[in-house]
Amino acid sequence: MHDAASLPEDPVSIRDKLAFLDGLFHGAERIETHSAFVFLTADRAFKIKKPVLLPFLDHRSLAAREHACREELRLNRQLAGADVYLGLDALVLRADGALALGGVGRVVDWLVRMRRLPADRMLDAMLQSGRMPARQDIATVADRLVAFYRERRTDPPRPGVYLAHLLKESEINARHLLNLRDHLDGADIAGLAAQAQALIARHTAEIEDREAARLIVEGHGDLRPEHVCLTTPPVLFDRIEFATEMLMIDIFDEANYLGLECALLGAAWIGPLVMEVLRTAGFAAPSDGLLRTYGAFRCMTRARLSIDHLLDRQPRTPAKWPVQARAYLTRAAEMMNTGRLPAQHPG
Repeated sequence: MHDAASLPEDPVSIRDKLAFLDGLFHGAERIETHSAFVFLTADRAFKIKKPVLLPFLDHRSLAAREHACREELRLNRQLAGADVYLGLDALVLRADGALALGGVGRVVDWLVRMRRLPADRMLDAMLQSGRMPARQDIATVADRLVAFYRERRTDPPRPGVYLAHLLKESEINARHLLNLRDHLDGADIAGLAAQAQALIARHTAEIEDREAARLIVEGHGDLRPEHVCLTTPPVLFDRIEFATEMLMIDIFDEANYLGLECALLGAAWIGPLVMEVLRTAGFAAPSDGLLRTYGAFRCMTRARLSIDHLLDRQPRTPAKWPVQARAYLTRAAEMMNTGRLPAQHPG
């Protein structure tokens, strides 16, 4: 399932592509993610997709990787802007058998070219180093979300897509976590999964009402602190490009998700501030029960995505993922076993 080998149609292996790019971007930092490699030069970032099959994407063919790169460029220009997402570069195989970035030859892959953002202004890096962002910086991020969501409300998603995604992903969460429960120190996976699914079913009518009110939009899809850069103006980047249904999200589900991730990094005040800006801008908030449901769902999903790393042929940092998954499961249990939202205020 998680095979990174190139398909027979690919005349150049991913290993040879990476070796060429290492030489081309001499001295660049190479970062590996679950589905891509990113090369960081002094002022640019270049991303090449891995030729992998994962539960949520299939990038084994060149056509699939090209489509994903073009979608990444299109979607992220809507939020981060064309001055951050600069364009695409073709990796070509020349007639003499050498690789080149651009020029004449057979296209064997594509790279997304971006302006490099300052690492010390990434929200996750700031929080991990104990540097709290200014409240005004977070309010400015929230203002950018307000403008973005207003744009997206003019083109609402097809009815039922979001609810169907919540239900489908909840089933996947349950199945994957149960299959890997031996790595989770006896956590009551079955009980947690059943609770999470029951909460979604209990709030179906409210979700449908919010959909009718155009509070479910094509959002960021994966709004976490590592995708927020607190420059002036702030940049929100790395929207999901590989699964349309994952982009469809309740505005407050997305804001709450960002808040939950920030809370895990010691900044529990960020989520409430962002949501208050959204409310002040006229976006109706969900009930506390539905907000808890969204939070539990996101935590269960993040637990599943964490432990799924152990399915890779050669998992990176294998000791990390069970610890991370258990932390998310603990957070999900806290949300589902209380009659109110967990405290999210500093101090």
